[in-house]
Amino acid sequence: VQLQASGGGLVQAGGSLRLSCAASGRTFSIDHMGWFRQAPGKEREFVAAIRWSGGSTYYADSVKGRFTISRDNAKNTVYLQMNSLKPEDTAVFYCAAGFDYRSSYRLQYGHEYSYWGQGTQVTVSS
Repeated sequence: VQLQASGGGLVQAGGSLRLSCAASGRTFSIDHMGWFRQAPGKEREFVAAIRWSGGSTYYADSVKGRFTISRDNAKNTVYLQMNSLKPEDTAVFYCAAGFDYRSSYRLQYGHEYSYWGQGTQVTVSS
């Protein structure tokens, strides 16, 4: 599976961005996809995840109510709609995919994902 992330950019606080992650290859084997982010000097952290089949979604507390993850199976693409952005959301955002079923609790851990896209930079100015 190859993952291509796009949609990052510079936005003012309170603004919105939509990230996209296009998957190619063995997409029929995907169980879950997620978004993670890493800010300068910080560890990578979980943002959101979605089941490829069924569409159940999961969010980090820090983004609940502001971010929405969705998928378009026909386009093999996962989206992350980010609203009410804050300067602390500034980070490189990565999409990832996993093949094997994992409980919802485990989807917050990066090691539960086998494939990663290149990052896309999101910068929120104050």
